[in-house]
Amino acid sequence: MLYALLCYHSEDVVCSWSKEEDDAVMARLAVVQEKLAKAGKLGPTLRLMPTTTATTLRKEKDPPVILDGPFAETKEQLLGFYVLDCTGLDEALEIATELGRANPGGSYEIRPVGIFFEGSFGSGAR
Repeated sequence: MLYALLCYHSEDVVCSWSKEEDDAVMARLAVVQEKLAKAGKLGPTLRLMPTTTATTLRKEKDPPVILDGPFAETKEQLLGFYVLDCTGLDEALEIATELGRANPGGSYEIRPVGIFFEGSFGSGAR
């Protein structure tokens, strides 16, 4: 079963890390990610750019309203996500716990996902 592991943290904290601190966290995460990739458990992983680069389309209006920034004002922001192929929630929680040891602070939200559209950027489909 596929799971999305959504990575939340205070953007102010993460963006205040020095390059050395950020590199150290990314190196620790890379160790876990490499293990998951070798086991065939790791799908796409993405690190989102800061919320200051976000644009939101509010679709309940006609025409839709486009806003600068994220939709929600929260203490922790969605900073990235993983797609994992796990046997079930227990395995997804084990992986989240291991990633959490590599990157302290914040939280992970774990959600089962279904594939809505299976496409590939590499095939020219956009």
